[in-house]
Amino acid sequence: MNSSVTLKHSGQSLQPRYNSELAQSSTQQDIVILGHAAENSYQLLANSLRQQGHRTRCYPDCLAPEAAELVNTSLVFVFASSLPDHVLFAQVGAMMRSARHLSVIPIVEYADQEKAAALLELGCVDYLLSPFSEPQLTALLQRQASALAAEESFVSCSQAGRRLLAMAQRIAVTRAPILITGETGTGKELMARYIHRFSATDNAPFIAVNCAAIPEPMLESILFGHERGAFTGAIAAQPGKFEMANNGTLLLDEIGELPLGLQAKLLRVLQEQKVERLGGHREIALNVRVIAATNRDLAVEVAEGRFRADLMFRLDVLPLHITPLRERKDDVLPLARRFIRQYAPQEQHDNLLTDDACRALLAHDWPGNVRELENILQRALVLRNGLFIQPRDLGLEAPETSASATAPAALTMSIPAPALDENDGKAALRARGKWAEYQHVIDTIRRFNGHKTKAAQSLGMTPRALRYRLNAMREQGVLVTL
Repeated sequence: MNSSVTLKHSGQSLQPRYNSELAQSSTQQDIVILGHAAENSYQLLANSLRQQGHRTRCYPDCLAPEAAELVNTSLVFVFASSLPDHVLFAQVGAMMRSARHLSVIPIVEYADQEKAAALLELGCVDYLLSPFSEPQLTALLQRQASALAAEESFVSCSQAGRRLLAMAQRIAVTRAPILITGETGTGKELMARYIHRFSATDNAPFIAVNCAAIPEPMLESILFGHERGAFTGAIAAQPGKFEMANNGTLLLDEIGELPLGLQAKLLRVLQEQKVERLGGHREIALNVRVIAATNRDLAVEVAEGRFRADLMFRLDVLPLHITPLRERKDDVLPLARRFIRQYAPQEQHDNLLTDDACRALLAHDWPGNVRELENILQRALVLRNGLFIQPRDLGLEAPETSASATAPAALTMSIPAPALDENDGKAALRARGKWAEYQHVIDTIRRFNGHKTKAAQSLGMTPRALRYRLNAMREQGVLVTL
C-alpha cells in the first residue's frame, strides 16, 4: 500500500471551498518577500499583500534575513528563478532550520514544477505558480491562515513533519476519502482533526468512531442508525454516525478491525453517498468526508482475507502516512513543551526541562510514539522532585552502553530441533514452520547485537510484542538468555 501521495498543483483543482465570509477576512500576517525587483510578479505580489492588510517586508537582493528578523514572520515568499538551485535550496533549508515556525512558499515558473516538488520534499508547505492571479494568491493565504488556526492540534517542526502537514493541507481541500496510516500512538486522530479544522467551517461536525472498541452486534446500528422496532430494545429511532457527521467529517478509526460483514455495507454507503437505517426503507443523502485510520497494512489484510480489496481501494484514494516519532526527533522537544503547557499551564514551559532531560528525551526510541511521550511528561510533572524536570523524573530506560551492546557473549540462545511425527505430515509442517519463525527472531536479535528495540523494529513489531514472543519461546523450550 502506498504511504504517500503526489498531487499536481493547479490554480483550480486545489482551491479550498471557502465561503464568501471567510474569503473577505483572512488573518493579517507578517510576510517576507525574497527575490529580484525586476521579477515580473515581484511588485504585483508586494502590492497585493499590502492591499490585503498584511505587514510586508521586501528583500530585493535575495539575501535571506537573519533568524532574529524572522521571529514574528509567518510566511516567506521566495522567487525561485532569482537564485541558482544550490543557493535556493541552501537558503530555504537554512531559514526553516533557524525559524521552525516559518512557512516558506516558493514562487516558480510553470516549467519548473519539478523544482517546486523538490522544495516541497525539503519541507515547504505550498507553492505558487507564476504568473498568478489575485484569487490564487488569496486562496493560498487563506490556506495558510487555516493552517495556523489548526496547528495547535498537530505539532510538527521536523522536515518529515513539515512534509506531512504540507501534504495534509493539500489533500484537505478535496472531499475524496483519506486513509491515514501509522503506528499506534503517532497521532492519527489528531491528524484527522487537523484536516477537518483546516478545511471545514466552524460549525461543521467532526464525528469519530473507533471500530475496534464497539461490539460487533452494535456497530452496524451505531454507524448507520436504526428505526424504532428494528431490533429488540430499539424503542426509538436513532440516527447513525454517518447522519451525525453530515456536512462534516467522519473518522473511522481502526478501520482494519471492521468485521467483514459490515465492510460491504460501508462500501455501498461510500459509493452511493446515501445511508439507510436498520429497519428503515428511506435513503438519506449524505455529504460526508470520510477519513479512515489504521495501524495495520491493509494490503496484507486483503491478502489474508480479512479485508475487502474493493473497500481498501475506495478508502485509499488519498493515503497519508504518519512517520513514527523516532524518525522525526526534531518534533520531540516541541511536543514535550506543548504537553507541559497543556498539563501545567502555570509553569515556564520553555525552561522546565533541564538540558540533561532534553538529551534523555532525544535519546529515547519512543516505541509508543507521541502517546508515550505525553504519558511520560504528564507523569513527570506530577512526580518530579523539585522545580525542574530531571532525567530521573522521566523514568526512561538508560540507553544501552556500547560495551553491553557489543557483547554477544551475554546473548545465549539455542533452539532444540523440532520433534517430527513422520505419520502426520501437517503436524510436521507446523513444527518446521514454528522452528523457522523462532530461528528468524533469534537471528534478527543477534544481527542487532541484542538490541531488542532495533530488532523489534526490524521484525515489524513493538518491543513489548517482542518480549511476549520471547517469553512464549521460553515456554516452548527455547533457551533465551539476555
